[in-house]
Amino acid sequence: MQHKIFTAAILAKLAANGKATRAAQARGDDEPDHVPVVKVFNPYGEATWLLTESDPEEPDLLFGLCDLGQGFPELGNVRRSEIENLRIQCGAYRFPLERDAYFTADKPLSAYTAEARDKQKIVA
Repeated sequence: MQHKIFTAAILAKLAANGKATRAAQARGDDEPDHVPVVKVFNPYGEATWLLTESDPEEPDLLFGLCDLGQGFPELGNVRRSEIENLRIQCGAYRFPLERDAYFTADKPLSAYTAEARDKQKIVA
């Protein structure tokens, strides 16, 4: 059985991180280097996202390390609605993206980013 990608707890943590980033920007401080809150992946391909926060003014807009499986992982934004609605064609069936229920971040996003750029893919 498929589980929900974005639970209420995940959305709350993404929002809290987004507010912390916005507050740091307003103060002129360095932005926090959050640990990823959720790992989303394509079970039938190479695409992976490590997401850290949502925009306080536009909660559908998420930020994190995005890897479409083409060897160029990058920091950027993605829409939660796109992740939730995307379906991967596999034969006659269309499957959704999945949340890695066993993923626990053990380092900040900058460390995952450095490693992904070195390996040309997210390694998590």
